[in-house]
Amino acid sequence: MAMTTAPAADLNLTMRTTFACRSFTDEPVDNAVIADILDNARFAASGGNRQGWHVVVVRDPHTKQALIDCGNTSIRTYVAQRDAGEAPLNTVHPSTISAEDTAHDESIDISWWSGLGEAPVLLVVAVDLGVVASVDVNLDRVGVVSGASIYPLVQNIALGARARGLGAAITTFVTGEESTAQDILGLPNTMAVAAVMPLGYPTKVLTKLSRKPVEEFVTLERYDGTPLSAG
Repeated sequence: MAMTTAPAADLNLTMRTTFACRSFTDEPVDNAVIADILDNARFAASGGNRQGWHVVVVRDPHTKQALIDCGNTSIRTYVAQRDAGEAPLNTVHPSTISAEDTAHDESIDISWWSGLGEAPVLLVVAVDLGVVASVDVNLDRVGVVSGASIYPLVQNIALGARARGLGAAITTFVTGEESTAQDILGLPNTMAVAAVMPLGYPTKVLTKLSRKPVEEFVTLERYDGTPLSAG
């Protein structure tokens, strides 16, 4: 049986133009549109095909603001560390700036983050830790493998939104106050908050994104091998 394929040009264009949207019009996003995006996004890969994800569609202004507030401490710390030239919230390179240092610093600009509460919709993407495979659990570093069971879905949502003329952004700052977010949404404590995605029609569409060329992050055979070149 011949395998059907999606038009490569359309897929490539969508991947190359899916930007982090932070400014939205007031145009509402219908549930039918969200359902269509998620109907396609659900074909994302997950460990053992367990599909341990759950998405909460949030429209209530008070709930949206409460979720944004959950991320305030993390975003303030992130911005302060970034502005100091550090790798923010990094586990390899410890910071000289703590959350306590930034708690009352009004010079830290987080207006772009606060404004995300005005997006028509917030999608809260959670994953059931009771079904993911954390292969790196015994390594002496921060765990990343569990994300393989949820972030393909998150990226699919962003791609699907772009294909429908909408904008979205993948944010994770709310996880800094995960237990509060779980209480707000009634999530069980085994459901980890993987992302909060503002969704809506963008006020401006970006089509030229800045990314490193392939030869800067792909090598042959070894980390110090020859860079992969299309030439």
